[in-house]
Order: sequence, then C-alpha cells, then structure tokens
Amino acid sequence: MKKSTLFRTAAVALAALATAGSASAQFQDRSFRLSSGSAKDHPAGNGIMKMVGCAQAKSGGKMKITPFWDNQLGNDSTATQSVRSGTIDLVIPSTAPLVAMVPELGVLDLPFLFNTEAEADQVLDGKAGAYFSAKLPAVGLVNLAYWENGFRNATNSKRPITKIEDFSGLKMRVMQNPVYIDTFKELGANAVPMAFSEVYSALETKTVDGQENPFALIDSQKFYEVQKYLSLTKHSYAALMMLMSKKVWDGLSPQEQDTLKACAIEGRDEQRKVSRAKNGATLDGLKAKGMQVNEIPPAEMARIRDKVKVVYDHQATKIGAEAMGIVMGELKRIRGQ
Repeated sequence: MKKSTLFRTAAVALAALATAGSASAQFQDRSFRLSSGSAKDHPAGNGIMKMVGCAQAKSGGKMKITPFWDNQLGNDSTATQSVRSGTIDLVIPSTAPLVAMVPELGVLDLPFLFNTEAEADQVLDGKAGAYFSAKLPAVGLVNLAYWENGFRNATNSKRPITKIEDFSGLKMRVMQNPVYIDTFKELGANAVPMAFSEVYSALETKTVDGQENPFALIDSQKFYEVQKYLSLTKHSYAALMMLMSKKVWDGLSPQEQDTLKACAIEGRDEQRKVSRAKNGATLDGLKAKGMQVNEIPPAEMARIRDKVKVVYDHQATKIGAEAMGIVMGELKRIRGQ
C-alpha cells in the first residue's frame, strides 16, 4: 500500500473515532425511574419496554430507564407531583388528572369528542397536541409523546346499560376530573371521583357499582372479577402522556433530550399498534371470563350523545375558547367540514 493511501486510511479511521468519541461524550450514565399505573402486560408495557430498549441502544448503554408498574410509585396524581418535584424522572398518566394543572387539557375529555383512533392520532400528534405540550413546562413537566389509553366503556355490577335510563342511580367511579364528573351526572349516575389505585377495592366492596375504562385496563386490572356487565358506550377517548420532570430534562444534553423524545415516539408507535391489534381479542377474553357484553342500539346511543352535549357548554369557560377552538378546528379539518 502506498504511503499516501496509508495516511488517508489512518486519517479516516481517526476521524471516525473522534466522531464516535464526541457522540459518546454527549451521553452520561443516566438512570431514570418511570412510573406506570398499568400492569406490565398492558399494551403500555409493550411501549415502555420498546422505549427502554431504544434509549439503551441509542445511548450506547448509558441511558437506563427502569419501569415501576401498577402504581408502585404512586397513582397518576401523586406520581405526577413527584415528577414535577424531580423525585421521579418519568410518568405516563392519563391526561385527565392533569386538568387541575392545565385546565385546557379538559377539552380532550369531552364526551364523544373523537370518532376513531385515527382522528385522535391526528389531533394529538399535530398542532393541537403541540399546543398542550407547550403549556406543561410552566408546571414543571415536559411531554415527550402522546400515547393511547383508548376508548372508554362502562361496566357495572347491577345491570346492562342499554338506554340512558339505565345509568340512573348507578354509583360510577370516574377520574378526578370535572368533565367526567359532569358527564356522568348528566347521564343520571352518581359520579364518584376516585384514584385509579382504589378502584378494584371499591368495586369489590360495592362502595361503587361501576367504572369506565378501555378494554385493556378492564382486563389487566381484573375488573371482570368484580363487574358483571360491560356496555359498549365508547363515550370518551383517553390519551396518555409520557412526561418527564423539567428539572431532570433541563440537566440533559441536547442529544440526550433528542434521544428520549425519539424513543418515546418509538414506544408510542409500538403501544398504539399492540393496543389496537389486541382490542378484539381482549374483548373476547373478557366475555370468556364471564362478563356480559352488550352493544347499545343506535337510537339509544343518539339519545345519550344528545344528553351530554350540554357538557361542552358547561366546561367551555373552564377549558377556554383558545383550546376549544384549536381542537374543534382540527377536527373539522380532519373530517373535511
């Protein structure tokens, strides 16, 4: 080999080493604790493990995320407060408990807001989602990506819900969120706000008659053991947010920040894919475990939808015209109206 070729080869090798060293220098050894309210076998678990592997791979093993399942580090509200203070690094709550901090998020809880998962994806992954994310740093949080909890359906131990009158008098656990409380009061139920970690016990002791959640949570939390009836109300779509402490975020290098965001999006894509692929099988499994599942006739669903339209008017002032306008404008665009 000619001397000039040797020099060129050596120079290329040294440049590659320098680049690799520079990239590695932008990652420090990091250990992040992630709080999840769901069990590991919930679709969120698939997404979280995808995010864990992604962060390790992209950082050369320097960024380690340790998940804690089933509210081990606190329920959505308490764990989120711990993330705000920096004592926990990451949390993946529903958007609903965050409304106390960011009232504008209440628009996402309005009944029958989204017709399909595709609509929800376009709104949350687009300018409306960016609008809400921009409000979180002011309360000590950084949103890395929107994940999916899914469409919520009502269960109870008293009777199948086949018409609006069947809600009357049911003690229904709802999230600690004014939109959910308002919605179920309008339907005639006795809305009982309660932390998710307390729900199974409350159902078991008949403190409440029912609750409402997506199929995957009804299954993973074994609500089928204490609930007989599952009615396909599909009354609300619930999003999750992968939140990081702003205090922790601000201490990361730009490359570390970019890596976490990219991995949260990879986790989101995996979680949504698994959640949607399993939906039918999960519902079949709930039937096999003894739940009586019923659809609601279209005419009765129309009555239910009409009954809760007033919730939009009740909540508009609290949510704010700007947030309402952005989301409704995006939905009109998506629907070609």
